[in-house]
Amino acid sequence: MKADLSGKTALVTGAAGGIGRAISKLLADNGASIVVADIDGAGARAAAAELPRAIAVEMDIRDQGAIDRGVAAGVGTFGAIDILVNNAGVNTLAHRVDIDQFPYDEWRRIVGIDLDGTYLVSRAVAPGMIRNGSGRIVNIASTVGLAAMRLQSPFVAAKAGIIHLTRSMALELAPKGILVNAVAPGSTLTAVTRKLFYGDDGSFHSRTAAFLKHVPLGRPGEPEEIAQGVLFLAAPDNSFVNGHCLTIDGGWTAGYMM
Repeated sequence: MKADLSGKTALVTGAAGGIGRAISKLLADNGASIVVADIDGAGARAAAAELPRAIAVEMDIRDQGAIDRGVAAGVGTFGAIDILVNNAGVNTLAHRVDIDQFPYDEWRRIVGIDLDGTYLVSRAVAPGMIRNGSGRIVNIASTVGLAAMRLQSPFVAAKAGIIHLTRSMALELAPKGILVNAVAPGSTLTAVTRKLFYGDDGSFHSRTAAFLKHVPLGRPGEPEEIAQGVLFLAAPDNSFVNGHCLTIDGGWTAGYMM
């Protein structure tokens, strides 16, 4: 789809690669200026260099000071932040185990980035949107926040939390002119999922065929397909979708494939 985002600025977290990079590119292709935020500063600078109107900010979304500096840089450069995409997130690679074996430190790392980080960045950006009387916030959740999977309890819990946080924010911020929605990707081809499933040497490569049998389209998603959903929710033409979680998963959550 196409949207007129000219004059708008989007801050995208976790924008150095994967889904975040695809989102940044699509928003830029539709006219937005981009604040490319990532804990990987070099990666953020490389991604920003590919866009016509962009700055890179090194941002650990667990660090309020880093968040505040990134938001200030975006506002100082482009005048305002009109669109926030809370994309940054992590899952576990090494600890795919049941809850009774799951290390607490790893739980805190995942929840601290995925859920707490979404809250912290939203809290930093929302006041400027409130002053301007408009804005769009899109939180990247996951289908496992809707239909739980085994061996990744903190990721499941954090993504479920993001979906309800989105609804709570939508109730609070819509009267102030800000629409808040979420996108729940299904399994998507990124560097991380290749390490787990889709690479020939992936940790769970032997399970990939069985998993994909339950996806009606029979394949994982592409980052660009997730970005299309974000563009729809961020576009000015979206004036009445609020508190919604848009599932982009090839039909995986539609029902059980026998």
